[in-house]
Order: sequence, then C-alpha cells, then structure tokens
Amino acid sequence: QVRLVESGGGSVQAGGSLKLSCEVSGSTDIDNCMGWFRQAPGKEREGVAYVGWNNSPKVAASVKGRFTISRDNAKNTLYLEMNNVQVEDTAMYYCAADPRRLLLGAKCAELSEYAHWGQGTQVTVSS
Repeated sequence: QVRLVESGGGSVQAGGSLKLSCEVSGSTDIDNCMGWFRQAPGKEREGVAYVGWNNSPKVAASVKGRFTISRDNAKNTLYLEMNNVQVEDTAMYYCAADPRRLLLGAKCAELSEYAHWGQGTQVTVSS
C-alpha cells in the first residue's frame, strides 16, 4: 500500500522560508507523477507544483519564482522549497502521487485526479 507522509510545515513570518518533505513508502514508482497541492479554509484545493518522471517541474503562476519542487529518488522523497512566503500561502499542503508515468511536470499538472494522497502539513504565514 502506497503511503505518503508530509513534514516540514509550521508557522513563519512573511518573507521567510520553509521546506516541505513528502516521504513515499510502499511503492517503487517514485518517478511517476507527483505534486504538491494546498487548500486554504473556505477555498478549493489548488495545485502548487508538479514533477514528471524525468524530474521536469511545473509550478503554478502564483508561486513561480518563490517555490521549487524537487525529488530525491534515492530517498523516495518529494520536496517543496518555499521562499519569500506570503500570507496568502497559508494553507494545508498535501503531497500526491499517481501511477501514471508522464515525462513532463506540465503533463502531470493536467491530471484531473491523483491516486494517492498524504495527510497534509499546515503552513501558516503571519504578516
């Protein structure tokens, strides 16, 4: 059974940095589509960043230039480095994985659903 466990969330002041991690177990397909999503109270879930099997990234326009997605296949871990965070980045952050093996992060961003989800890690940004 595939299991995703996020960590690294917390409280940070605007302009600060956080690095989220997502450790994957129960699957050897770490190089399939993976992504970070977030959901703020009262808002719909939105995709933040994605990575394809060749580690090609795709990040949402709202975080481009501030957030970086990366993956360490040897450690079965997905990362989201968040720099210059803003109050509007406050949300529960989830990592997700899907068995579809797509080359580009941009293609992974087009998937309407992901098969496996973590429990989430809270990020709170204060002004």
